[in-house]
Amino acid sequence: MSEGTMQRRAERDQGVLGAPPTSFGQWGTAKRLHRVLVCAAAVPVMLIAAGCSSDSGDSGSGSGGDKAAGAGATVPASPSASPTVQAAAYKSLPESCGVLSSKTLKSLVPKAAKSGKKGTSEAGTRGSCSWSSLDNNGVKGSQFRWLNVSLLRFESDTSRGTGEAQAAKYYEQQIQDAQSVAGAKNAKSQAVSGTGDAATLVRYDLKKKEGAFKQQTVVTRVENVVVTVDYNGAGLAGDKAPSSDGLAKLAEQAAKEAVSSVSAANGEGAASAAPSQSASGSKAPSKSASPSKSATGSASKSASPSKSAAKKS
Repeated sequence: MSEGTMQRRAERDQGVLGAPPTSFGQWGTAKRLHRVLVCAAAVPVMLIAAGCSSDSGDSGSGSGGDKAAGAGATVPASPSASPTVQAAAYKSLPESCGVLSSKTLKSLVPKAAKSGKKGTSEAGTRGSCSWSSLDNNGVKGSQFRWLNVSLLRFESDTSRGTGEAQAAKYYEQQIQDAQSVAGAKNAKSQAVSGTGDAATLVRYDLKKKEGAFKQQTVVTRVENVVVTVDYNGAGLAGDKAPSSDGLAKLAEQAAKEAVSSVSAANGEGAASAAPSQSASGSKAPSKSASPSKSATGSASKSASPSKSAAKKS
């Protein structure tokens, strides 16, 4: 074999033997690069998938879930407090025919029967009593006197208000009724001091066929009770008419005594005692029939004391 042939064979063998390692290295490098690119491409997909998975989880347990839960949740309503009203100070009334002493009755109606005539009444709610007196002096004429005392107590009610407020309203109504009697002449009204929480005297003259009558009406409110005293007098059969001032003084005396009887019937110091229950008290107002339903209803149907007095006289 020539030297040239041997050299060419050596070069050929070197090329055959050298190619695989070089080609393998390049192929391995390319393969690794392809794997890196595939992995790199896979990473964003995984991150996106993870992010979506995270968002999906938050919707059930995060703020979005809380909002959804809050929107559908029902908040239980707190129980509302039952309406209450201040309890009435006075719980009872005295016997209507026993509110005045025998001495006072002797001054106002000297010839009246020992017991008065009891009117319509409801125990503890309303009552009235009247007395008539005729002092006959024969040919000199006679003196006539008529007295009526009525009592009306109001109970506190959630729909109508406190007993005191109802009594105050009725008190004003009684004064207006006394001032609006048909045929009244020389009508006058004046406040009366030292009698209950409020007191008013309404006086007027009333001419009737029997004679000239002098009417005196004293309306008094003490706490949740209204006391109305009607008193009139006349000189009949030629006798002179009584003094209007004298009659007014006696009517005021009777009203003051009646108020004291109301206070006594509710215990000593009841007039100044604070109500037993406040507006926020633990006990609910009495469920018994309120005088505003029965008492004032019947009072409005019947003639007011001042009007009935005019009819009586």
